[in-house]
Amino acid sequence: MTDTASRPGNPLTRARRAAGGLSDGVRDWWAAAPRWQRWTGYGLALALAIVAPAPAIGAFMSPYTDWTSLLFNPIGTYVLLAIGLNIVVGYAGLLDLGYVAFYAIGAYTLAYLGTKHGFPFWPTLVMGVFLAAVSGIILGAPTLRLRGDYLAIVTLGFGEIVRITAVNTDEIGGARGITPIPHPPGLFGVEFLLDPLPYYYLILFFIVLAIVFSLRLQRSRVGRAWTAIREDEDAAELMGVPTFRFKLLAFAMGASVGGLAGVVFASKVIFIAPTNFPFILSATILAAVLLGGAGNLPGVILGAFLIAWLPERFRGFADYRIMVFGAALVLTMALRPQGILPSRQRRAELKEGAGGGLGGEVPGPETEPETAAVEAAR
Repeated sequence: MTDTASRPGNPLTRARRAAGGLSDGVRDWWAAAPRWQRWTGYGLALALAIVAPAPAIGAFMSPYTDWTSLLFNPIGTYVLLAIGLNIVVGYAGLLDLGYVAFYAIGAYTLAYLGTKHGFPFWPTLVMGVFLAAVSGIILGAPTLRLRGDYLAIVTLGFGEIVRITAVNTDEIGGARGITPIPHPPGLFGVEFLLDPLPYYYLILFFIVLAIVFSLRLQRSRVGRAWTAIREDEDAAELMGVPTFRFKLLAFAMGASVGGLAGVVFASKVIFIAPTNFPFILSATILAAVLLGGAGNLPGVILGAFLIAWLPERFRGFADYRIMVFGAALVLTMALRPQGILPSRQRRAELKEGAGGGLGGEVPGPETEPETAAVEAAR
């Protein structure tokens, strides 16, 4: 039965259609575009990211703070974290409220091994990614039998356990933190010191790798299994999909990207402490994923960029900037609950859950749980 808010004549329905028509049209056009057009678009997006630190761009984008530093953190860091969390939330449909824990594990791996044992940067980066992935498996193994709110509570607790453990462990600095964290070695004659520009290109390189990695996962048998689990876990299990194994893999893959972001972040800031990894950071990255459109990588990247950039762009409004930013988020999610650039499947799932959705449309057969499960089981 369709609720009143989803009837075609309802003002909120008309507003939602107006808010979503343009982005849906662009996404559908992009999906139907020839391969050469899509690759041209990817190339232009990468070229824009490469020239983004230019002073002319920074004068408009960030008049109150250093634009290059902002591109590295929080923008680049948020984008990399959102790509990782999207694997867990967007692809597999698992709610993770403790994602900051993997970020902290990656950062502390570099800080501890670099300062206490003199490990070089690149092997430590690999170690940080590996330890974060193992932590995802350790968290998921006993908890992924849970679903929904129960899983969210457990992951929230894990994030707090990691932070409090860091506060009370003197070997890794305790509440005082760790300093000085060594910089990465120079590459191609470029030294990584306090200049934020090399760090921006370093994190851009890892963002591109994470995008390629994420897209390859999404289009593989693993990605089809995650889609089946997200849409209907019971149906996927009945069709022969080993749901626990694939959910554990989602946690490990998402955690590894979070650990990567932590290592790159720590290499720039020189000093880290438990206060760098609060719960609100997990909530912020989750908001970025949902705002952009969970499950759709371009949307997730856009959401992370907006979440990181807008508060700094409007810093001139002082304390009012956070209030306006929050109101804008509420309005956006009210008019566009599936996100700014949702995936086609995610949009259809939300319509189906609303009893016919915004305009009474019926989801296409590609979103039926049984169909996704059959594809994953092949």
